[in-house]
Amino acid sequence: MTFAVINTGGKQYKVSTNDKLRIEKLSDQVGKAVEFNQVLLINDNQNMELGSPLIDGAKVEAKIVKQTKNKTILIFKKRRRHNSRRKNGHRQKVSVVQITKIFGKGGKLLSEVNKTENKKVKTTIKKKT
Repeated sequence: MTFAVINTGGKQYKVSTNDKLRIEKLSDQVGKAVEFNQVLLINDNQNMELGSPLIDGAKVEAKIVKQTKNKTILIFKKRRRHNSRRKNGHRQKVSVVQITKIFGKGGKLLSEVNKTENKKVKTTIKKKT
């Protein structure tokens, strides 16, 4: 199983093809392709490449699936013995991306999403009246 470790939004993610991740909000629109050039590690079944700190020419391509918000984080502040309370919430904006391709050192394609999609056939049953 081929996987890579990428750096985006100040965090590191272990990704493989067809994975969906929630990352810090990207400014692109839904359906657009995105490239992550900060690849720290690539592992296919035979070899493991470790960058110092990055691997030259390696990249990971993804498609933006959805722009949304994370769960609400509650902020509660209380001052003892003063009858003072504040309750606030925050929802961080995130982008949901699906990993489509992983390229190795020098731009060599290591892994790709299968293009075959199972399309459901809609059938209708007519009742006799």
